[in-house]
Amino acid sequence: MLDVRLLTDVSPEETEYLVERGWRRFGPEYFRPICRGCDACVSLRVPALAFRSTKSQRRAVRKCEAVRVEIGTPRADAERVALYRKWHAAREVACGWQENPLDEEGYRRQFCFPHSCGREMSYWIGERLVGVGLVDEMPGSISSTYFYFDPEFGRLSLGVYSALCEISLALQLGKTYVYFGYRVSGCKSLIYKSGFRPHELLVGRPEEGETAIWVAEEDEVQARSTHDGPLATGT
Repeated sequence: MLDVRLLTDVSPEETEYLVERGWRRFGPEYFRPICRGCDACVSLRVPALAFRSTKSQRRAVRKCEAVRVEIGTPRADAERVALYRKWHAAREVACGWQENPLDEEGYRRQFCFPHSCGREMSYWIGERLVGVGLVDEMPGSISSTYFYFDPEFGRLSLGVYSALCEISLALQLGKTYVYFGYRVSGCKSLIYKSGFRPHELLVGRPEEGETAIWVAEEDEVQARSTHDGPLATGT
């Protein structure tokens, strides 16, 4: 179950306030899980300065030596729509996703909604677009919003590489955190998020005016006990 809000004219400071409290932005929609007594979805963030890459993550960087990253404003064109369709079709087969016949206008509505925080990180090999990442740049942090890639280049671990590039961007811009959305128990496609360490987890679902409490991964069990329930609680 999701709590969904439709918001426009949200400032970077307001966006960061919401993200810190477990909200995710997708276009003009802000959402977060509100399932009572369930801790399957827990917000996860990485302190950029403290991050230490693993051997497998460094291997992903080496595999992507030929990849060029460009950062700009989210845009919709035939090349991006074709890549998105190709990626989504592969997920439909591999994961049983529903078909999503997105056209250029639909892509623009979903991925290019005007927002002062919105950035696109595009990934290229030569002149070929092989991946697109959408992030929000906020005053003190980066929020990773969406990433899709050419399934023909799955061997490059572009998903891992894109996350590393987002951490690198945060460091370059002097940001404190990178928000990677939710750690979802039992979801194989999202399990890689837990491999970015050290990371912090959000306790509960703080409301407006409440302090957002984040704990280190190793303190998760104690946090559950202290707050008399799972990290992610709902109403």
